[in-house]
Amino acid sequence: MKIWGILSGNRSKMRGCPKLNKTMIECPGCHLKLPDCHLDLPDRTNASGECLQAYSDLMSYTVAKQDPEFIHQHVVDTYAAQHAGGSTRNITVAFGLIGLYLALEKGYNGKQVQQAHMRIAKTRKVWPRLEPPLQPLVLTVMDVLRAGTHGEKDTMIRKWMAAVWESWSDRHTWIRMTTDELLASSGNWRSGKRR
Repeated sequence: MKIWGILSGNRSKMRGCPKLNKTMIECPGCHLKLPDCHLDLPDRTNASGECLQAYSDLMSYTVAKQDPEFIHQHVVDTYAAQHAGGSTRNITVAFGLIGLYLALEKGYNGKQVQQAHMRIAKTRKVWPRLEPPLQPLVLTVMDVLRAGTHGEKDTMIRKWMAAVWESWSDRHTWIRMTTDELLASSGNWRSGKRR
């Protein structure tokens, strides 16, 4: 069930939220403030239940697109990287950042990122804890949901990806080196865009 009426074009109405009131809840990962619907905190993601529901709504959009570029993978990686810390698993954050690196710096589409994730998953089992950036981002999942047309949503996804990637600039060298090394050890890897 969608809590947010945003995808259907109704931006001001929330459905499924008991008696909309003025109490707000802040997501511990992205610091997005949303009306408190008293949703349970997720077990494996550093997010409020309300933020996770908004993410679920966005995933419904990206999966339904069935596009060959598979933009859905970029949404998964961006949300994971933005919600580091707390209960988010180390591999989730690492793979989110690896996906952003491959997409934004190597030009991978979502399907190619997904294939790279599968290859890397076979080569490394222990991931370090990557502490989230101290400065909260301006862009969140809600900025994508608020975008009007499908094209505008896709453009906002790209902006969101770039903002999250840039927020991790102090880790770029580690992410690049680790990704390139792991993909090279898994075979059939070139340092440029995967063919």
